Amino acid sequence: MNEFAIMWDWMAFAVRWLHVITAIAWIGSSFYFIALDLGLRKAPNLPVGAHGEEWQVHGGGFYHIRKFLVAPEAMPEHLTWFKWESYSTWLSGAALLMIVYWAGGELYLIDQNKAELALWQGIFISALSLSIGWLVYDFLCKSPLGEYPTILMVLLFGLLVAMGWGYNQIFTGRAMMLHLGAFTATIMTANVFFIIMPNQRIVVKDLQEGRTPDPKYGKIAKLRSTHNNYLTLPVVFLMLSNHYPLAFATEYNWLIAALVFLMGVTIRHFFNTMHAHNKPPYWTWLVTAILFILIMWLSTAPLSQSDLEDEEARAMTASEQMFAEAEGFENVTDIVLGRCSMCHAREPGYDGIHRAPKNVLLETPTEIAAAARAIYLHSGVSEAMPPANVSWMEPEERRAIVAWFRDASS
Repeated sequence: MNEFAIMWDWMAFAVRWLHVITAIAWIGSSFYFIALDLGLRKAPNLPVGAHGEEWQVHGGGFYHIRKFLVAPEAMPEHLTWFKWESYSTWLSGAALLMIVYWAGGELYLIDQNKAELALWQGIFISALSLSIGWLVYDFLCKSPLGEYPTILMVLLFGLLVAMGWGYNQIFTGRAMMLHLGAFTATIMTANVFFIIMPNQRIVVKDLQEGRTPDPKYGKIAKLRSTHNNYLTLPVVFLMLSNHYPLAFATEYNWLIAALVFLMGVTIRHFFNTMHAHNKPPYWTWLVTAILFILIMWLSTAPLSQSDLEDEEARAMTASEQMFAEAEGFENVTDIVLGRCSMCHAREPGYDGIHRAPKNVLLETPTEIAAAARAIYLHSGVSEAMPPANVSWMEPEERRAIVAWFRDASS
């Protein structure tokens, strides 16, 4: 099992790396095309059907770009499609969610203090919930409300806030943030897969068969692309949130996520306006700063005492019991309490640490047994923890951790 733990950790790293790479590609192309679209200008002698053009300089050369609002008169010989950036980002993200939050569900997914669910039930809710947002959102877009983009965005914001609150009633704070990001990213990728790409294929087919494309398909795709643009920054925040307990491990984490969505709107509004060659709305930065200050204030709200007491009194799972009964557990407990618990505590005693890193608590035997794999990987086979070995963990103590984990896994 110890070799499997190492292989599994490397696989998680590889999938996370892939996810970051594909996300960069998707976000980069999304931001580029929104900026390009907003920066188009009218010019004399544009071809029939051309909406505008833009000259750009990059990489030692000049680019002359024109956009046809519906379609050109004839189908070009070479056409580049932008879709795999979105698909690969979602697929790699889904794989990462399964590796971290489904396979590691007992530690990272379900909070038994919130909902007493079996692991399979948590996984089922996790998988099912990701499709709900798209179905509701798509219904709203296809309803008469689709003609009122601002109202539609407000309703989408309400849906996201409701899902964040709902996730927080079941999942750990870390899983809540990640699932809300996956929930939003599913809407974005479904926009590409079910709406934007099919509409573009209809336009291409009309051109190939000599028909005049209906402009409604471009209008629909533009609406969905705009929504994706405003949702991008919050999704990036939610992807990164699992590294910051002040974001996910607080009582009002779902409200922090809601405010992040508003920050995404204000930031993108500034850049979208600027790319459209209009006067930049500098007031958006003041609003963004106020929202961020409010987030920092909310992050200081303490968890209720009853929540802390419930966690301390929690009974061990079968997996945790296995590690607690393994030879060397008492020694490892003493090592962890002496070298790690000054930071991984409900009230950290190390200067500058206000919340336990990644919200991992190591104050009781139950908590130490629950974090066995992480302790083994970060303090046994590697020297990642304690960071810079600030608490002077000795080599023989690391060997004791490795021996304990391997004995429990054998």
